[in-house]
Amino acid sequence: MRGPSGTPRAVLIWAALALAVLGPLGLAATSPLLQWRQPVYIAAGFAGVLGLALMLLQPLLAAGLLPGLGPVRGRRVHRWIGGLLVASVVLHVLGLWITSPPDVIDALLFRSPTPFSVWGVLAMWLIFATAVLALVRRRLGPKLWRRLHTTLALFIVAGSALHALLIDGTMEVLSKWALSALVLAVTAKVIVDLRIWARRR
Repeated sequence: MRGPSGTPRAVLIWAALALAVLGPLGLAATSPLLQWRQPVYIAAGFAGVLGLALMLLQPLLAAGLLPGLGPVRGRRVHRWIGGLLVASVVLHVLGLWITSPPDVIDALLFRSPTPFSVWGVLAMWLIFATAVLALVRRRLGPKLWRRLHTTLALFIVAGSALHALLIDGTMEVLSKWALSALVLAVTAKVIVDLRIWARRR
């Protein structure tokens, strides 16, 4: 799938990716649930939507599947997007903390009665763990790093998708399901194609 970034195939791929990432954000902006909400709450919600959208880019970048980005440049962008993902999670939680500290405390302590909180908190801690591992990846060795990173990524994607799907909130329903399904499918496909856990001579 790699090739010149100006070919019709490449343009189509980038257009489809832009639609998959920006579409849910645009539809979320039209949600009637945003009326009378505080700006901080709205920003926190969009940070969460952005985080889920960024997860669609990560496996594509790691596998070098985006036109115009070679393996080296793709992985470099992958690291930058990873930092942006961590920032979006921090902004998401911080915004919710400002608007309702008791709810955030209950979620972090796994006392919240809402199931989506559990999946969101688990995904959050796994994202932070991945960021820490990225800082010490050279000490782990390439094989162990790839396997740990891939395992964490799989659970992050699954937890984030469940977190989003169980919330009746800002995201439009059909676009939420479509984005979640895309993130899960692309992540699973890349993991299978790269054969991270396969034994190699």
